[in-house]
Amino acid sequence: MELTTCLWFDGNAREAAEFYTSVFPDSSVADNWLAPTDTPGNSRGDEVVVNFRIFGRPFIALNGGPQFPHSEAVSFQIPCDDQDQIDFYWDALTTNGGEESQCGWLKDKFGVSWQVTSPQMMNFLAGPDPEGATRATQAMLAMTKIDLAQMESAYNGIVA
Repeated sequence: MELTTCLWFDGNAREAAEFYTSVFPDSSVADNWLAPTDTPGNSRGDEVVVNFRIFGRPFIALNGGPQFPHSEAVSFQIPCDDQDQIDFYWDALTTNGGEESQCGWLKDKFGVSWQVTSPQMMNFLAGPDPEGATRATQAMLAMTKIDLAQMESAYNGIVA
């Protein structure tokens, strides 16, 4: 059994699925479902569901209408290996209408929330030096996109 995430869109489910599969590895758009009859949110023949995978995980993009917009209450975390990956995903997801937030959070052009982070952050946020962890946390709180070198410098007490 595989858990599938369903993302609700207002008529642009295919565009979203194609965008996500262009950004993330091990991704593809699969089949779809066309409404065989009129439904509350779609007309007969409309594309209701687009099945796709990102990072090999199943997703459904649903053309459900404007009733339920995305919010920060649900987000997807991208655990990047290094700063180059952080920069890549940050740029890909904020370009063309995305919105930067703070501490590595952003919304893409569809309003879906993402956390572009790295497991390396925990070396600084929860490291053995409590004062260093405090400095690293304060540095992170001032960031939009995560800067690992800046967090490390803050942890080590190096003023830029």
